[in-house]
Amino acid sequence: MTSHESADALTLYGQTFASRVLLGTSRYPSLQSLSDSIDAARPGMVTVALRRQMNEGNAEAGFFELLKRHGVPLLPNTAGCLSVGEAVTTAHMAREIFETEWIKLELIGDDYTLQPDPVGLIEAAARLVKDGFKVLPYCTEDLVIGRRLLDAGCEALMPWGAPIGTGKGVINPYGLRVLRERLPDVPLIVDAGLGVPSHAAQVMEWGFDGVLLNTAVSQATHPDAMARAFALGVEAGRQAYLAGPMAERESAHASTPVVGMPFWHQDGGAA
Repeated sequence: MTSHESADALTLYGQTFASRVLLGTSRYPSLQSLSDSIDAARPGMVTVALRRQMNEGNAEAGFFELLKRHGVPLLPNTAGCLSVGEAVTTAHMAREIFETEWIKLELIGDDYTLQPDPVGLIEAAARLVKDGFKVLPYCTEDLVIGRRLLDAGCEALMPWGAPIGTGKGVINPYGLRVLRERLPDVPLIVDAGLGVPSHAAQVMEWGFDGVLLNTAVSQATHPDAMARAFALGVEAGRQAYLAGPMAERESAHASTPVVGMPFWHQDGGAA
């Protein structure tokens, strides 16, 4: 990274990452498609759902070797866990297998919306932080829940934009923007529900610190091209945020100055 890029790098738990894009590894058409998408997005981390890979038999030969070959930091997650005990046990298994203290904590409370269980999430986060994990909790945009997770020891949050896999984009802009405004110093990564690069650019323009993508890339017609498009969208949104967007106005304001205009335009007369 250049010195400018290093100064603006994503920092989580004191560690910096080369990109503000985090990329999931599930449901790609093939291992080659996954590999090409990682090359295209150049993510700061890639996630792996240990429980689903093992329990559902989706661990294709060479999957873990591919991830090691790319050399991108791994972020194991507890996807598919429905209880605090399951989530904590899965996190410990992941630490043993991948030799990392990083964990994306998912604890689902509703099978239909896949909404996180807020009560269990706080309990699980507190236990894992105590056990030495660097916890990135998948949560909703609820400010109070976010604060409780921070109280439990989390140093970053991963609020959803919309339910997992819907591709709807941000369904509660107000809630997400309030979360950003009220927690200005907390790294916030929008996780779940984004469908197209403009969704990612939008949340980055609001000042979010990164996005995590999976379905929007893996289920695209050309995953690697979509991965690159998202990376560009994230970069554009971040640069726009740093540039300081103009204030939104309720009425038109001419971009051309009045000085030097023909007199009949200045006084409202007709030529």
